[in-house]
Amino acid sequence: MPKGPDMGQLMKQVQQMQTQMAQAQEELKSETVEESAGGGMVKVTMTGDMQLRGIEIAPEAIDPDDAELLQDMVTAAVSEALRSAQELQQSKLGGIAGGPGGGLPGLPGM
Repeated sequence: MPKGPDMGQLMKQVQQMQTQMAQAQEELKSETVEESAGGGMVKVTMTGDMQLRGIEIAPEAIDPDDAELLQDMVTAAVSEALRSAQELQQSKLGGIAGGPGGGLPGLPGM
């Protein structure tokens, strides 16, 4: 009968993963991504933990007769910043949470 995983060793690995995850999450809070739209007329800054830190709008982007264009630029810049923040999270947390080279050996999906 095959021997199961050593529970003591698994618990150590789980605790180590939790520590690494907490450390990576703290790092994400201080890392930022910046994306822009409209040729840089709208810039969005967001942290790695998905907190919006700022939106900069160039004065020439403000056209009272075309508010829809500005709305589209803001939406595009925020969407790109979210995508970049998600990629940053994946790069920081993916290996810990079971991505390539991460997870618990011997337990698929862990």
